[in-house]
Amino acid sequence: MRRVRDEMGLTNVIVMIPFCRTLEEADRVLDVMAEQGLRRGENGLKVYVMAEIPSNVILAEDFAQRFDGFSIGSNDLTQLTLGVDRDSEALAHVFDETNPAVTRSIQSLVPRAQSVGRTVGLCGQRPSDDPAFTEFLVKTGIDSISVAPDSFAVVKQHVAAAELNLHGEGRTAPSGTRQPQAGLSSSD
Repeated sequence: MRRVRDEMGLTNVIVMIPFCRTLEEADRVLDVMAEQGLRRGENGLKVYVMAEIPSNVILAEDFAQRFDGFSIGSNDLTQLTLGVDRDSEALAHVFDETNPAVTRSIQSLVPRAQSVGRTVGLCGQRPSDDPAFTEFLVKTGIDSISVAPDSFAVVKQHVAAAELNLHGEGRTAPSGTRQPQAGLSSSD
């Protein structure tokens, strides 16, 4: 990563830390990165955390002190919130990203992280397959939704429709509030 940023000059690359269970683990990861010359904030380095564990949601403000943003891993968050392995045939019927425990976690994380200046995105398959889930994400005020390149156009249409439903044509959010305009990025 240091080579990519320092030698190649790609300083817009953001580090994403997966499966960070505890605040102590977050501190240790950042310490190890700093020992290797990668210090958060130095030369514009941003470090995000994957929000895929209930502890990331419960301790959102504490994780936000350590990281610049969150990327919700909806598959893992669902598995760990509901205690199911999505690949298990015996439990596949229980795996549901629209389960209230999962959606309430997302609804809790987004505004809490944003209230302290952190961005929140989501990566997962569900927005590509489910326009209602995309609309739910737009209503939460999520900053971005990462999708596979082959579904980018259709999800972009779903986001536009959700924003139109939420705000109406030509309307914006009330002054002083955040407009929930989800940005899209394609991911491999």
